Amino acid sequence: MRETWRWFGEFDPIPLDQVAQTGAEGIVSALHAIPYGEVWTRDAISKRRDEILAAGFTWDVVESLPVHEDIKRGTGDLSGLFENYRQSLANLAAEGITTVCYNFMPILDWTRTDLMAPVARGGTCLHFSAAKMAAFEIHMLGREGAEETYHPDAVRQGRVWHDAASQEDKAALLHAIMSGLPGAYDRYDISGLRDVLTTYDGLTHDDLRANLGRFLAEVIPAASELGIRMCIHPDDPPRDILGLPRIVSTQSDIDWIMNAHPDPTNGLTLCSGSLGSHADNDVPGIARAFADRIHFVHLRNVTKSHDGSFSEAAHLTGDVDMVAVVNEILKAERLRNAEIPFRADHGHALLSDAEAETQPGYTLIGRMRGLAELRGIVTALKR
Repeated sequence: MRETWRWFGEFDPIPLDQVAQTGAEGIVSALHAIPYGEVWTRDAISKRRDEILAAGFTWDVVESLPVHEDIKRGTGDLSGLFENYRQSLANLAAEGITTVCYNFMPILDWTRTDLMAPVARGGTCLHFSAAKMAAFEIHMLGREGAEETYHPDAVRQGRVWHDAASQEDKAALLHAIMSGLPGAYDRYDISGLRDVLTTYDGLTHDDLRANLGRFLAEVIPAASELGIRMCIHPDDPPRDILGLPRIVSTQSDIDWIMNAHPDPTNGLTLCSGSLGSHADNDVPGIARAFADRIHFVHLRNVTKSHDGSFSEAAHLTGDVDMVAVVNEILKAERLRNAEIPFRADHGHALLSDAEAETQPGYTLIGRMRGLAELRGIVTALKR
C-alpha cells in the first residue's frame, strides 16, 4: 500500500516540506481553482506536477476532476462538457498522472454539521448530527417533505435545537454544511441554496443513475485508451440529503456502477468512513467484493448513532474494523500484483492543529497520527 497525502495546492496552508516529515511518499491533489467543466491544460497540470516533484513527491492521484452539475442533472447540450472532461484526462495522461478520483454527489461534496466537535481526551473532530441536519432542512431551509426523511428522534431533537439556537448558531451550521467544498467551489447562503436545489426538482434516483451511466459511457472508453484508472468516491454521508438522491451509498449501488461499464478502468475509491457511516454496510466485505476494481483507498473511521448521526473517530477506534479493511486491501494488491495508493483521511484537530487554518478535517498532526497508526497495521499484517 502506497502512502499518500492530500494537498490542496495554493489553497493549502500546510507546505510540502512539512508533509514530507509525515513519511508519505505520494501526493493526492487537484486544480481546485479551475471551474467545473473547463479543461485542465497541460501547462496547469505540469506546473502542479513539477511543484510536487520538486518537493520530493510523486503526484499519484487526482482528487478530484469534478463532474459538472449539468452532467449530473442531465440537462442541456452536454457534448462540450464531455469533450472537455476527456481532454482533461488526455492532458493528465500526457503528464504522467493516471489515477483519477471523482464523485457523483449533487451540489455538495462531503457534508458535516459540526467542524469542531469535542473529542473525549482533547482535540476536535468532524461530526454529522442528524438532528441539526433535520433542523436545517425543516426549519431553516423549509424543504417540503424533509421531516419524512429523518428518524423521529432527529426530527424532535432538531426542533429543540432550532428553537434554542441563536443566529450565530444557525450561521455556523450553514458554514459547516458548505465547508465540504474545497478551493474555489461555490458556497451558498440559504436563498442561494434554495435556488440551486430547484434545478434538481423532480430528479429521481433512477434519473441520477441514468446520468451516471451516460457519464461512464462517454468517459470510460477514452480513459481506458489513455491508461487512466477512474475511481468513483462513495456518497458522504451515504444517504439522501436536501431532497437530493444519492446513488453510491451501498454495495448494491457500487455493484450497479461496476456492471454498468465492466472495463476495469471503471473503478472504486474505497472510502472506509463514507461507507462505514451506513449501518448496513460491511466495509471489509465491500473491499473483498470489489478487490479487482479498487484503484484508490481513503482510510478513516466513524462512530455511528441510531438516528443516522456519526462522528469522525480516531482511525483505530471507531465502528469500522480497520485491520480487516487493510487486510483486504493487501490481499487485493497480491491478487493484482500492484500497489494501491491510500491516504489517511480526515484527522482530528490535535495539539497545535487548533491554531492552524486548514481545510476542515485536513489537519497536519491529526492526519499524521492516523497515517502512523495505519502504517503500523500495514507493517504488522505484512509480517
